[in-house]
Amino acid sequence: MHKVYLSLGSNIGNRRGLIRQAVELLESRVGHVSALSSLHETEPWGFESPNKFLNACCCCLTTLPPRQVLLATQRIEHDLGRTGKSVNGVYHDRVIDIDILLYDDIKVDEPDLKIPHPLMHERDFVMVPLKEIYNK
Repeated sequence: MHKVYLSLGSNIGNRRGLIRQAVELLESRVGHVSALSSLHETEPWGFESPNKFLNACCCCLTTLPPRQVLLATQRIEHDLGRTGKSVNGVYHDRVIDIDILLYDDIKVDEPDLKIPHPLMHERDFVMVPLKEIYNK
């Protein structure tokens, strides 16, 4: 089994419910959710919005390779109502965002998949919940 750490965020709609649904879908489509952080309310990062985020991190135990985890998380985002991804660092409000942070200790550097996540250390909304669950 592989350990994949994911960040989850939502700033429109039923934020708490959307994160709960995302975790349930991760459990069924990616693998057993072995750890889930508490929810953290944060200001938007990288753009202006009156809508605060709820953020969390989780760890999944999976048999899927990184590319399949990415496809599964993108499908979950789509199924929960996300219609577009950020492009060229232009961020916007979103019903759900799921990012791969870490996958075992591997490194991936592809145009659409970077592991470890290259900006995670700059984002308290990622690092604070990640520290709650890392290696638990």
